[in-house]
Amino acid sequence: MARIPGRLRIVATPIGNLADLSPRARDALLTADLVACEDTRRTGRLFQSLGAGGADGRPAMLPLHDHNEDRQIGRVLRLLEDGGDVTLVSDAGTPLVSDPGFRLVRAAVARGFAVEALPGPSAILAALVVSGLPPYPFTFLGFPPPRQGRRRRFLDSHAELPHTLVFFESPQRAAASLADAAAAFGPDRDAALARELTKLHEEVLRRPLGELATEVAERPKLRGEVTVVVAGCGRRG
Repeated sequence: MARIPGRLRIVATPIGNLADLSPRARDALLTADLVACEDTRRTGRLFQSLGAGGADGRPAMLPLHDHNEDRQIGRVLRLLEDGGDVTLVSDAGTPLVSDPGFRLVRAAVARGFAVEALPGPSAILAALVVSGLPPYPFTFLGFPPPRQGRRRRFLDSHAELPHTLVFFESPQRAAASLADAAAAFGPDRDAALARELTKLHEEVLRRPLGELATEVAERPKLRGEVTVVVAGCGRRG
């Protein structure tokens, strides 16, 4: 009897509020033969919230991140070939989007395995819809380069786009990145900074870029992952 190939499920997980985990996502996590995850500790805590914290009560977990993805692909493909179900998650939000998993998905698609998306939380869309800026068209830029020279050139290359721009930034680099964005796009360009989305201390700052950069620079410490939304060239909120 021919083996029935398995499936790869790409599952979005909460970006802060655990209540945002969908019933389908919960089922995909608990019934998988293997969960490929960016950080087994983070995903382990998610399993604990589902009442499956012990190794006997949850599927096996495979670390899959930027530094080992190529090495882990073969193991996942062999399990799929044997009919297993694999669930792919990142630390938070939707996998592949500024997170690992693209090379795995591409390999699974090339081999003809079923690949399914279980949509859910996304910091990009959450920040976009609360920003007060035009929601479409928009361009997602990922994380700007960490070094100032490259970051400034990167932002300059997108300065003339008429689309709303969305990018991620670490709290440690947020002030410097906003200052570079103000220099590249102009200090009067409308913008919003969203942090701690869906959490107790969620905050959205809506200011012209110059004012936003100054305000963040004057804060003693910024907490939480940061998503920045900037109006496109010639567009205002």
